[in-house]
Amino acid sequence: MADLAFAAIAAWMVAFALTGWLAHRIRHLAVDVPGQRSLHERPTPRTGGIGLLAGLLAGIGVLYVTRGDVPPPFDGLPLAVALGLLVTVSFLDDLGHVSILSRLLVQIAVAAVLATATGLPVPWLILAVPGMVWMVNLYNFMDGMDGFAGGMAVFGFGTLATLAVWAGADELAVVPSLVTVAALGFLAWNFPPARIFLGDAGATFLGMLAAWLLLVFHRQAILPIWLGLLLFAAFVVDATVTLLRRMLRGDRFWEPHREHYYQRLVRRGWGHRRTVLLEYLIMAGCSVTVLLVWRASAAVQWLAVAGWLILFAVLMRGVDATERNEGA
Repeated sequence: MADLAFAAIAAWMVAFALTGWLAHRIRHLAVDVPGQRSLHERPTPRTGGIGLLAGLLAGIGVLYVTRGDVPPPFDGLPLAVALGLLVTVSFLDDLGHVSILSRLLVQIAVAAVLATATGLPVPWLILAVPGMVWMVNLYNFMDGMDGFAGGMAVFGFGTLATLAVWAGADELAVVPSLVTVAALGFLAWNFPPARIFLGDAGATFLGMLAAWLLLVFHRQAILPIWLGLLLFAAFVVDATVTLLRRMLRGDRFWEPHREHYYQRLVRRGWGHRRTVLLEYLIMAGCSVTVLLVWRASAAVQWLAVAGWLILFAVLMRGVDATERNEGA
C-alpha cells in the first residue's frame, strides 16, 4: 500500500502544479473565448486536462518504478495507444478545429478497441461501442461549468475505486484512485471561479475511461452496468434528456448551446458555485446509493435506480416550471 500512497501523492502534486502553471503561465496555448453560448465571462485556458493526465501518468510512473508493472488499462500497448490517440485528436481540437466526423471516427475506433479488450460477447459489443462514444461526448458536453467535470471525476472514479477494493480487485482500484486524486489537484484551479477548464483532451479521456471501467466492473461481476451508470447520472441524465429534447424540436443538436439543466440554473441566477454544490450533493447521493446496494438483489438495485430517475424528473420539471413562471 505504501507504493500506492506514493503514487497518489505524485499524481496530486503533478496535477496541481502543472494545472496551476498552465493556468497562469501558458494562458495563450488553447483559450476558450466567451461567446453567446458560454457561461464564463473572460477568456480562460482549456488545457487543464493535460495537467490531470500528467498527474495520472506520474502516479503510474511511480508504480512502474516501485512494482515493475503498470495497472490496467495501461498494461496493454493497444489500449494505451488507443487512449493516447483519443487524447491527441481531442487536444488538436482544443488548439484549433478537428471536424466532427474525424473526432467521431477516432472515438468509435478507440471504443471498439477498449470494448473488445474486455472480452464481452459480440451482442454486448454492438451496444457497448455506441454507449462508450456517447459517454465520451456527454462528458464533453457537461464540461461547461466551473468545477463540474472535475467534481464528477472525484465522485465517480472515487466510488469505483472504493468498490474495487471492497470486491478484492485491488488492481482495478489503482487507476480510478489515481484519477480521483489527480482530479482533486486539477479541481483546486477549476473550482468556481475557474482559472482553467478541462478541455476536450481531458473530458473525452475521462468519459472513455469511465465507460471502459463500467464495462470491466460489469464483466467481472463487481458492479452491474445499470447501477454503474447511476454513478455518473448527474451527467448522463442531463445530457441525454437535453439531447432528446433538442432532437424532437428539430434543433441542430450537435452544435454548442446553453440548454443543459445546469446551464439553465446558472443563467437563472444560481451562479456557478451554488449550482455546482447542488450537483455535488446529487453526485454524493448517487455514490452513497451505489455503495449501499451494490451487493443487493437486482430488484433492489433497480428500485434504487428508479427512485433516482423519479427524483431527476422532479428536479428537471422544477427547472422547467420556474422558467415558465418567469416568462409568464
